[in-house]
Amino acid sequence: MLRFLQARGAGDAAEDLLQELWLKISAARTGPVAAPEAYLFRAANSLMIDRYRARRQAELRERDWVEVNGEGDRDVSDAPLPDRALIARQQAELVDRTLEELGSRPAAIFRRHRVDGVPQRQVAVEFGVSLSTVESDLRTAYAALARLRERLDEV
Repeated sequence: MLRFLQARGAGDAAEDLLQELWLKISAARTGPVAAPEAYLFRAANSLMIDRYRARRQAELRERDWVEVNGEGDRDVSDAPLPDRALIARQQAELVDRTLEELGSRPAAIFRRHRVDGVPQRQVAVEFGVSLSTVESDLRTAYAALARLRERLDEV
């Protein structure tokens, strides 16, 4: 069976395929098999066909991906295009202004929690306010940013 798989093109993966074949056959709930040897070879052949189809599909996906995304030329920068960088900077400035319009404490609490990743309870201790105040300031900031996003999406 190992030689059959190798002859069919399994190469170094023949032993792995033989193991996979064994697992499939041992897990299958079949009745008595009239020609066990033919059954094994047919199962091995089906396994090779499945392997070929999977490899072919992977090659097609890879080719399609390369066509869409390019070869990944090493001379091309991964940096965003200038227009996208400009838009991102402008949107960051809008977010900053929106937060500052809320007041210094809500803006600082938002940044400390969302940007720095500090838990709300610790933010409350650092700012000397209650946890409910932190939650309230965060709700206010989230609402303001949601309104900003709606405005940007309309444009």
